[in-house]
Amino acid sequence: MAGVVITIDGPAASGKSTVARLLAQRLGADFLDTGAMYRAATLAAMRAGIDMKNEDELLRVIESSDFQFSTDRDKTVVSLDGADVTDEIRRPDVTANARYAASAPKVRARLVEMQRRMAALKEKIVTEGRDQGTVAFPDANIKFFLTADAKTRAQRRRAEMPDADGKQDIEQVRRAIEARDKSDRDRDVGPLRPADDAIIVDTTELTIEQVVRTLLEHVEDRC
Repeated sequence: MAGVVITIDGPAASGKSTVARLLAQRLGADFLDTGAMYRAATLAAMRAGIDMKNEDELLRVIESSDFQFSTDRDKTVVSLDGADVTDEIRRPDVTANARYAASAPKVRARLVEMQRRMAALKEKIVTEGRDQGTVAFPDANIKFFLTADAKTRAQRRRAEMPDADGKQDIEQVRRAIEARDKSDRDRDVGPLRPADDAIIVDTTELTIEQVVRTLLEHVEDRC
């Protein structure tokens, strides 16, 4: 494991990715966006035209695909088989299908293995997802769990959607987020929940900068 591991978990659109990236920048640490990993795996499976419910087929596609992840300015750049798919993995259909990869034990185990290998090469790393503090890095130096009410999260998700998806209204986005929450909480492997020793931060009424400052204070106290 890396010298210092900081995990940030939470439901969809709670601010995990943005906050994790900014926190990593402030700390001079590497940033691991695990959500992008699941989305990239999902896109690879969709392109292959396989049955998304077939766990073995999902795993086969992941094993035969070349994924690259890097941070560039204000976003995580994702490459699949040599092509930039950073924007494509954020499509609503990819988001909807990501639950299959997320709920497949073999797939999750493989991606967690990849996450741990990546972290082991880093001196400091901030990693975000839904099971980073509970499954991937149970011995992390410090764990955070971000949350926010569904309406606020829907507004955030709607604002980051590409123009092509502009016809979706807030209510549609909210329903999709709540469905994703339920799926994440109810799955048998790596369910969405705070680690017992996680610091819970409600971001509903906070700006991004306020959240980052809050996390920084905790990191400075503990690390």
